[in-house]
Amino acid sequence: MNNMESSPAFVKELQARLDRKLKENEISILEYWKSQLVRLLSMKPDGIASLQSQIKRVSDMMDNRIRTIKKE
Repeated sequence: MNNMESSPAFVKELQARLDRKLKENEISILEYWKSQLVRLLSMKPDGIASLQSQIKRVSDMMDNRIRTIKKE
């Protein structure tokens, strides 16, 4: 490990890049799930059962994604 890699400035820059990337990823994820909810809002369901079915579908998609991420 050379001097540059262990310098506080290098560590600070690396942390800043990591923070930016995490923030970008979080925004992307939130935009995706928001779009799913907007689709639900724009639907004209036949009744409560139909709406519950669509909400259950989105919930199942979220559960599946969580399981996938935990496996990685």
